[in-house]
Amino acid sequence: MTGTANQQHPLLEMRDISKTFGASKALSNVSLTVHPGEVHSLMGENGAGKSTLMKILSGAYTADPGGSVLIDGAPVVLGDPLRAKAYGIAVIYQELSLAPNLTVAQNMFLGNEPSRFGIADRAEMARRAEPILKQLGIGFDSARRVAELSLGERQMVEIARALTTSARIIVMDEPTTSLTSRETDKLFDVIARLKADGIAIIYISHRMEEVYQLSDRVSVLRDGAYVGTLERAELSASKLVSMMVGRDLSSFYKKEHRQVTGERAAVLSARNVGDGVKVHACSFDVRSGEVLGVAGLVGSGRTELARLVYGADRKTSGEISLNGKPLAITSPRDALDAGIAYLTEDRKTLGLFLDMSISDNINIGVIAGDAKTGGVLDFAKARERAADAVKSLSIRTAGTQVNVGALSGGNQQKALLARLLETKPKVIILDEPTRGVDVGAKSEIYRIIDELAQNGVAIVVISSDLPEILGIADRVLVMREGCIAGEILGSAEAPIAQEAIMALATGTAGHAA
Repeated sequence: MTGTANQQHPLLEMRDISKTFGASKALSNVSLTVHPGEVHSLMGENGAGKSTLMKILSGAYTADPGGSVLIDGAPVVLGDPLRAKAYGIAVIYQELSLAPNLTVAQNMFLGNEPSRFGIADRAEMARRAEPILKQLGIGFDSARRVAELSLGERQMVEIARALTTSARIIVMDEPTTSLTSRETDKLFDVIARLKADGIAIIYISHRMEEVYQLSDRVSVLRDGAYVGTLERAELSASKLVSMMVGRDLSSFYKKEHRQVTGERAAVLSARNVGDGVKVHACSFDVRSGEVLGVAGLVGSGRTELARLVYGADRKTSGEISLNGKPLAITSPRDALDAGIAYLTEDRKTLGLFLDMSISDNINIGVIAGDAKTGGVLDFAKARERAADAVKSLSIRTAGTQVNVGALSGGNQQKALLARLLETKPKVIILDEPTRGVDVGAKSEIYRIIDELAQNGVAIVVISSDLPEILGIADRVLVMREGCIAGEILGSAEAPIAQEAIMALATGTAGHAA
């Protein structure tokens, strides 16, 4: 848009929307105004009320009495999803709802099939599908089975299905979570086409760069309440963070960077560690109370190095010492027993047991040590441990017996971190600790990292987010092509520069411009 949104008649107005579940107030007098042909992003940390508000818009939930919804200035009642769809409202959730065994056209008209003599008319479906696919710039044929499509292509089918119902308001909930960069670019092209056709997009994302790129306006919710709306020209990281978490960006990361190099002996030392394939003769130290950042481009060997140190993969060279004593680490169990913990970058596949409770996930590594006489496990102690962890790490949950798979990404990450902390590690390696979590959970994780460092734990943080590395690390190692390309020290007087990291990561350090 070009700044005309505020001069147009609103397409959608949600006024003073509240929603109560039992004794819990999920939304309190929230308002949202959306204009035709705009991308209106909705931001807020997990639990802020975004999904609840959108479920009311989609007809899945009924709002408490007192609020109102207007479309084109006229009050409407959104009592169920079919009625919401009739008003031109479509929601595309993170978990796509397509039938993989059916064709693209069949999925587009699923539940709304044209028919002849009571039989679904496939030819008519294909005829109607083609111009919609063309409108979106989609190249695949409507006769293809959805099972043959990539995730990005399947998402296009969801959008095309929305257009078969003449949707005028399309809600996209974290649409790029599972997409490649090329698929994301394609989605953004489709969003631009939808805008040009006057369709309003409500875009939910925790990715700041996407919000900056797409949004005409951004509205923020916090703790179930409306905080405010920013126009495109007003957008900035500091304003958005302040609105979402209730404080400014200056307090988002820890306040002081410590220079501990040389002050204390190394807790963890790695010398010439490698696997002969992806990691080559890497050496580094990390000291008590230090946050050591590890940066580098994708494929530089950061995660592979961490897995060698932790014993998750077999090293072919090198030695690892803890407090000056050599370790024989051949498995993660050896590392844990020595006092080294590792938080994987893939919490859902490699970290958590999603169908088990929060309590079981937190206790699984240490509960055997609680056994009473006769080998009987002390479940009371396990429950107490889980409750303490939930409180100290601010894990948002109705109780410790809730399945960890039901938690938000940030709370899952904190539950996994809680499990590692119960082993009382001397060294903790955090691989992409804030990937896929909202800004509020990021702030909490940074707080936990800083507290651990203040208590003397040696911490290694691997991250692809350069502002994160700059904000939390006392010292940064930069990897390139499986080797440590260099080390950068920082201080309050001379903070680490992003350009210095990128120069080492790309091999341009010391080159003339």
